[in-house]
This record gives sequence, structure tokens and C-alpha cells, in this order.
Amino acid sequence: MTLWNGVLPFYPQPRHAAGISVPLLIVILVFLALAASFLLILPGIRGHSRWFWLVRVLLSLFIGAEIVAVHFSTEWSVGRVSTDTSYKAFSAARVRAHVGLHVGLEGVNVTLTGNPVQQLNETIDYNEQFIWRIGENYAGAYTEALQKGLPDPVLYLAEKFTPSSPCGVYRQYRLAGHYASATLWVAFCFWLLSNVLLSMPVPHYGGLALLITGAFALFSVFSFASISSVSLCQLRLGSSELTTHYGAAFWITLATGILCLLLGAAVLSLHYARTSALRTFLDGSVKGLESQAKGSSPLILNNPLHKQFRGSDLTISTNL
Repeated sequence: MTLWNGVLPFYPQPRHAAGISVPLLIVILVFLALAASFLLILPGIRGHSRWFWLVRVLLSLFIGAEIVAVHFSTEWSVGRVSTDTSYKAFSAARVRAHVGLHVGLEGVNVTLTGNPVQQLNETIDYNEQFIWRIGENYAGAYTEALQKGLPDPVLYLAEKFTPSSPCGVYRQYRLAGHYASATLWVAFCFWLLSNVLLSMPVPHYGGLALLITGAFALFSVFSFASISSVSLCQLRLGSSELTTHYGAAFWITLATGILCLLLGAAVLSLHYARTSALRTFLDGSVKGLESQAKGSSPLILNNPLHKQFRGSDLTISTNL
């Protein structure tokens, strides 16, 4: 074993591709912990209400997790292409690689993976993130990437989203991401409120909160979709062209918004049509307790002393 474990501290170190986003991982772990905690206490719920609470809690946790997680996802707009392209500036060397562009609400991710990974005596596996959220300097991050000497495909795609780029899409994508993020946080607040109201004797207000949650989730989708009217510059990498399309985060948010609208509409419909049925349905365990009380046999307590003194009469006499 060497002093530095085989690492030469004064020489450039090999690059490693970035893994999953840390904030996204934290959100997933938090909601998984909540779901696991509920599953641990689920066996303590008796009767058919156990399955009702299982569906209700897991569905609510899914909605909340999705609303928060998509903030940190870069899968709102994605594009991927396999091409034979130049690798570094001032070099005629070319590599065969998979190039990916992932656009999120807070910035873009550019991936470059060699095919095969080992080419030109290097490990070609890059995942570079460029952030444009409030407080971050996208142009400064691009300048640092230039100074690091990142591969040409990464710099080429990142340059298309800089404020000074002739494409002119930086402002549109940045504003669309900010508005979509703001509306999603509002949706998350109303999701919390709906959970509280649905547990109180005012379920119709919980239905209204669900409707508002779905509406703001759809507003975020429409905010991001508004940039589709802005034509993105032609992205040519070698002999291939990279095109983008809506990603998983976009479609999941759209489905979640529609789901919240349907659930809110169902709660309001039951409230105005059959209020008592809605209350029983939301309580879940009320119906099971009532049927258990009606179907059970009466409780009989047998006292052996009662039989011993049942036949005897108590006589009290007084002599004057």
C-alpha cells in the first residue's frame, strides 16, 4: 500500500460520471421511509379497512413524492443519439459515443458515453450538469467547463443554452423552469392541506384542495410546454442530428395532475350526492366496526355465587 493508495496527488485524476442527483435521492428515501413505516403498522388494522388504508396512504404518498421529485429531475425534455464525433479541441481524434441531452427545471445535463467506454486510452463516461436556477451562474459554469477542457460534444450542447448563444433559448427555458417549479411547490402545499382536510369532518374541502393540487400540477406542465413554440437550434453531432422530446418527468406530472382532478371531483360528487356514504368511505373502519357490533353474539357473564344465593330468601326479624 502506498502513501496515497496508488493516487498521484499532483497529476490529473481520472474523471467519473456523476450518479443520481443527491436531492432526488433524498426525496425518494424520505417517502420510501414513510411508506415503509405505514406498512409496518398495517397488520394492526383489522378487517377490510386494512386494504382501504393501504390504497389511500400509498396513493397519497405517491402524489406527494412525485410533486417534489420532479423538481430535481432532468427528464422533462430528453434527447439521445449515437454518433461518430470529434473528441477534443485541436485534435483530429474521433470517438464513437452515445450523447444525451437532459433538460430539467433547474438546468441541463449532458452525457457522453463511449461505445466502447475505453477509447483513445481514456475512459469516456461524462455526465456534466449546468444549472440556471436563481443564484447560479450558467455562463460561469460553462466557462469553467471550457477551462477544464471537457469533450467537444459536451461543450457544444452546453453552449446552445448559454445567454450569449445565437439560439436564444436560455431565457425561455429558464423562465419556463422557474414558473413550473413555483406552481409545483404550490401544488405540494395544497396536497398537504388536502390530507389534513380529508381527515377532518369537512371532506368536501379536501376535495377542493385536491382539485387545486391537480390544477397547479397541470399549470406546471403547461408552463414547461410553452417553450415548445420556441424552435431549438439544429443540434448536429458529427454526421447525426440530436432531437429532443418530452421525458418521463413531464408525462408523470401530467398524469398526476389528471389523477388529482379525478380524485377531487369524485370526493365532491359523493359529498353532494351521498354525504353519509362519503364519510363512511373516508373513515374506512367505521363500516367494519358497525358490522362487527351487529353480527357478534351478546356477552354473558356467569357468576357462580349467583346460583348459590339465588334460592335463599333473606329474612329480617326485629324483637321489641
